[in-house]
Amino acid sequence: MTERASIEPRIGRAAITDGKGGFVLDQIEVRPPIGDEVRIVMGAAGICHTDHASLSWDGPLVAGHEGAGWVEAVGPLVADLAPGTPVLLNWAIPCGQCVRCEAGQANICERTHGVDPVAHGSSRAGIGHTLWRGKSIERAFNLGTFADYTLVRRAAVTKIRHDIPLQQACILGCGVMTGVGSVLNIAQPKPGDSVAVLGCGGVGLSVIQGARLARAGRIIALDIRPESLARAVQFGATDAILVNPDDVDHHEKIEAVKTLTLGRGVDFAFEATGVAALAFVPLRLVRNGGTAIQVSGAHGPVEAIMPHFWWDKRYITPLYGGCDPDRDFPRLMDWAACGDIDLPAMISRTYALDELGEAISDMLSGRTAKGVVVFEEGAHLVPYL
Repeated sequence: MTERASIEPRIGRAAITDGKGGFVLDQIEVRPPIGDEVRIVMGAAGICHTDHASLSWDGPLVAGHEGAGWVEAVGPLVADLAPGTPVLLNWAIPCGQCVRCEAGQANICERTHGVDPVAHGSSRAGIGHTLWRGKSIERAFNLGTFADYTLVRRAAVTKIRHDIPLQQACILGCGVMTGVGSVLNIAQPKPGDSVAVLGCGGVGLSVIQGARLARAGRIIALDIRPESLARAVQFGATDAILVNPDDVDHHEKIEAVKTLTLGRGVDFAFEATGVAALAFVPLRLVRNGGTAIQVSGAHGPVEAIMPHFWWDKRYITPLYGGCDPDRDFPRLMDWAACGDIDLPAMISRTYALDELGEAISDMLSGRTAKGVVVFEEGAHLVPYL
């Protein structure tokens, strides 16, 4: 890496949302890092339902929030990352100093989530360091991973083990972290406990793998697609229930789960569909005193029937699986390296950035469990870092 490379802005392509459900591929300019910032050459970016939702958020935005790449340049306050280091990005970026970080809740850092955005250093990442058509543009989740380059705070990156390819590691950054973390950090089932998972896409499959790591006794997968249930069994589900799309009152799925649990319901039920109308269904799948967990981040209004909360049931909507990057990403990588988390099997297909529209369509239709955009330009640049 030359001195010149570290001080020049970088020009690359990115997916820019239009706020109306679409996006364009266009050039952006990313300035050099300052302070504790790190500029990344993107290698791979995972695709999830939140990326589709972000196309309709107030924008424009550089889209994407799962990703991995190589360090290209660092600011003067970063001393522990060399150019060329492979890194994983995380979007719940801890400052380490706010009330929530000091309480061990790094995933809801007040600086990152805008409660106190400038209390502990420079302004919120994503404002002022990326230009599109001559104007500043924000990045989704302060990352914007559907781009050749991104620029983030040092706390947003974790070094990747060299035995895990970037196109696999990138999905650890949100979908896997959300699913596995919601089990191990939030629900914390005991060995032998029963678990139900409604929705077996990328997050649901990660919940299933987390439940298997926790040694749950029964893991019940529910989905409307037979191919999704087949994947769920491959990843550790002990039972598979094909959901009838006409079961709008949910009686069939509730009875099927109760039949498998001696009429009680499961100890823990997770909603991972992203469908707002299903957000409270886990309350009807759990036993008295059980815990329902909504992990999909489903948006939109939905009615809740209060008696479904009765009998000491708990309902939790954890953010990002309670992620603490320093604690969670190293152990996720260790599990991936030894095969306890099966990353290769989760990735149904890889795409070029030009194929992003097709990738989103494949995800929405259920043709893929997890799609990944691979940046060939990033791989080409690595020898020069």
